Formats: sequence, C-alpha cells, structure tokens
Amino acid sequence: MTDITGGEAAYRVLKANGIDTVFGLLGGSMLELYDAMYKDGAIAYVGARDERAAGHMADAWARMTGKPGVVLGAQAGPGAVNLVTAVAEAQLAYSPLVVIAGAISRCDHAKDTFQEVDQVALFAPISKRSVMVSDAERLPAMLEDAIRLANSGRRGPVVLHVPRDLFAEMVPANDPQPVNIARPGPAASDDVAAIAALLAQAERPVIFAGGGFKWGRGREALTALAERLEIPVVTSTGHADVMRHGHPWFAGQAGPRGNRVASRLTKEADVMVVLGARLGFNSTFHSNDYVGAETRIAHVDIDGSAVGRYFPAEIAVQADARLTAEALLDQTRKPQAGDWRAAFRADMESLAAERAEEAQIATLPMHPRRALAELRAALPEDAIVTLDTGNTCLQAADRLAHYAPLSLITPLDFGLVGFGLAAAIGAKAAAPDRPVVAVMGDGAIGYTMIEIQTAIQHGLPIIVVVLDNEAWGAEKAYQQEFYGGRLLGAEIQSPRFDKFAELCGGEGIWVDGPGEVGPALTRAIESNRTTVIQGKIDPKALMTLRKDLFKAADQD
Repeated sequence: MTDITGGEAAYRVLKANGIDTVFGLLGGSMLELYDAMYKDGAIAYVGARDERAAGHMADAWARMTGKPGVVLGAQAGPGAVNLVTAVAEAQLAYSPLVVIAGAISRCDHAKDTFQEVDQVALFAPISKRSVMVSDAERLPAMLEDAIRLANSGRRGPVVLHVPRDLFAEMVPANDPQPVNIARPGPAASDDVAAIAALLAQAERPVIFAGGGFKWGRGREALTALAERLEIPVVTSTGHADVMRHGHPWFAGQAGPRGNRVASRLTKEADVMVVLGARLGFNSTFHSNDYVGAETRIAHVDIDGSAVGRYFPAEIAVQADARLTAEALLDQTRKPQAGDWRAAFRADMESLAAERAEEAQIATLPMHPRRALAELRAALPEDAIVTLDTGNTCLQAADRLAHYAPLSLITPLDFGLVGFGLAAAIGAKAAAPDRPVVAVMGDGAIGYTMIEIQTAIQHGLPIIVVVLDNEAWGAEKAYQQEFYGGRLLGAEIQSPRFDKFAELCGGEGIWVDGPGEVGPALTRAIESNRTTVIQGKIDPKALMTLRKDLFKAADQD
C-alpha cells in the first residue's frame, strides 16, 4: 500500500466531505497539508492576515453552506491562540467550525519549549470538543469525528490539535468517504397533536421562529404554517431572514434588539409556539418584559436542554423545527383570533409609517436611521448582509430588508465587535454570485481593516459600509445616560477607511449626507469591486440597550 503524509491524509478527508474552501493563515506547523492542497487544487484556500479573521470567515461560510467551516491555525502557539475569539464566537452562535490547530512536535511536549502552551485546555470551555491527536494514523478518523460532532445536534466548533510531526509522518493512503450526519426528526405525533390543539383555542397566538429554520432550510415550511394559521411570526435576534421581508404575517425581530410590534406580540400572546429557538438572552433578556408571564408556550428545539430552560414550556419537544412545522401543517386549523390579527395589521402599518418617516430625516451629520433606510431601499433582493455589534448595528438589527434565504449573518450571543468584515468575506466565498454588504461602525472596522486586502487578493469583492460617529457608541451612550456625560475612552479618531480601500486596490466612496448612501451602495454593487463606503453620522443619535446594568446618573 502506498504511504502518504499525514497532511495529505487530512486533505483527503476534507475533500471527501465536500469542503471546497478553507481559511487560515500560513504557518510552519502544517506545511504538508498546505502542500497537499496545492498539488491537488480541489480545495480553495483563503489566506487571512489574522487567524481571528480567518475563523470568522470560516464561520460565515459554514452558516451559508450548512457544512462545517474549516480554519487552519497553521502555527503552533500564537497561531492557535489567535483563534480563541473566533472559536468563542462560533460556540455562542452554534456555528459548525472545525479548527485544525498546529501544535508543537510530540518530542517537545512538556519541555516548556518554543511556542508551547496548553492549547487543549485553552479551547476546552469554548468548544464542543478540544482534543490532541497523538497518533498520525488516527488523524483522518479524528478529523472525521470533528466534522461529525461539529455538524450534529446543536452545532458548534471542534478544535483538533495536531503536533507538527504528525503532518510529516508517513501513513497508509486513505480513501475516505463522506461522513454521514445523523439528522433529527419531527416532533412525535402526540406532541404535534398537542401543539395543534393549543393553537386551535388561542385568541392571541404567535410563532417564535429561530435559527433552526436556517440550518434546516425551513423557510417554506415556516411560511406555509403562518399562512395556514394566519398568525404572526416573530424571530429571534440575528435571524430576521427566516421569512421574506414584507410578508404580511412576518413581524420581524422580537426582544430588545427587535421592533415594538414583534415585542408586543410575544409579551401579550396567550399562546406562543417556539420553533427552532432557545428564547435566549439576546432575544428576551430572560424577562417577562418580552415574554408574557401568563403566555402558554409550546417549545420545540433540536437541543432538549434548551427547551423550557428560561420560560416554562407547557409542551416540551426535542425535534427539528422544519420537520415539526411540516407536521403541524397537516393537523392545525386557523384559530379564532380576528381582533388579534386586525391589531397586528394596524401595528405593522404604523411601524411602516415610522420607518418611512426615518427615511426622510435630513439632518447633518446624517442620522444613522436615515442611512439605514437608504441601505434598506437599495439592497438587492439577493444581497447578504453581515452586521457587527455596536450602537449603529443595534439600530440596524431590525431596520434592513432580507428577502432571500440565508441573507443575514451576525455575531449573535457573543456580541462581538469586529466580526462583520471578515464574515462578509466568508459569505462571499460561499455565495460568489450574491452581493455581500458588511454594515459596521468606525470602531468595529478598525479591528480587521487589513482584511480588505484579503478580499481583494482572493477575488472576493465585498462592500463595507462604515457609519462613522467617532465613538464607541454603545459605551458612550451609557456614559451619557448613567454617568453624567463623563466621557473617558468613548471618543475615537479614525482614518479615512475609503482611502485605505483605494490604497489596497479597491474602491472608496465618501458620502457627505442624506441621499447619498443608497446611490453609493448601488454604484458599489455594479462595480463588482471591493468597496468601502464611509460617511459621518450624528454622534448624538445613540441608544442604550442594557438599562438593567446601571443606575441613574450620579446616584451612589
């Protein structure tokens, strides 16, 4: 039997599992794997300028494709440690990330040698599994296990630490087959009947839909269920693309990052059917301010430990969201909730009028909600939007329009600043024919601005919209509201990021005020070049989110 290097054996596993793109930063710990990729050429490589950014790219690629995103921490020690932020983000976003992390050679273990840190322990609390490969012949099987675990059940990151010498060691040639992932089924028939009966007697019903419909490709089933029942659907934070923007039964995001209509629905509903969501902190603050204390809840999620964890579930089900929605279609009937429906339609008309008024704000510096309204109007229906965390993106969370499936990628529960640019590159690699737009603040882009060069170098044109308020806006808002306006560290100075894009070989567009953001976005999309659009926004147009964390200004 022909022998091959451990690096080539790992490459064959990735190729067999349909991984056509990997992300990373070149290092000396796994050059045999890089060499195998070069020789065969079936897997594209996107080389980032920082491992953290490479991890975000792989995360976004995974969310778009449904496959595990693979990131190479190709240098032992610092190359692996730099991935901590990306792994933690994927863990709290339940995104299937497979990290192949270089480690020092086995002969140097426990010698306090060059670049030796306890990588396994470092990643253990922030991943589904963190494990060291100790035998070269076990490398292919353990990589297959990592792929299986990352994409099974509630998804998440798996970190495989591979000593340098294992990639070079000769092992018997492998002929791997794709890993078969066990898939969950629908709710049991008794549970489906119980949910249908609960809905039938509801006077104020609502469906609370989450990311389970994205992983399960379940938009059609969710939409059909809403139309059959003629009841409103709200979505958890970061998943405003589970239904098409503008659908008559779609209320948008609920909770503290959502809109007032969706939040009223979840608070006032007498029956709420939760499908593919946890009712987690980002969506509810774990508070009856967002989920009614008397609301009867049927809760369906792929992770049984999440069901009923934060709010009591009258019907508790571990199952797939899409398949359960399809099963409900055959048993449910339209509840008698005419007044509830009429109130919902009136509220949505009122919200639309409010958003239309925001689109006419003509102040200078530009109000962020005017900028967001222009982006909403100009975004093509097939666009993918990546959002960062921060004050402006908080306001963007429910103000943009997402039409096609898989159109919104956000940091979710990690609340990470600096995510959007790198995530846009990963999304573009997964969907090269769709326009990808990252919406960021001036602070956020500073984390990863060099990755503009990565997008250009690898032919992955993205658009970055920088709404510049010269501040760490969320913290500035807190210092203004709760600390008497005593600002320390909140105000920042930034360069002209549009000019930086030009220096990298891309396009830069500076917008001076209202009426220019939408045309700039259209021009950038038509150019099909990596473009940074930057404009000043009103530094006073801030909003606070976590009012529960602070006391009123100047109180002890």
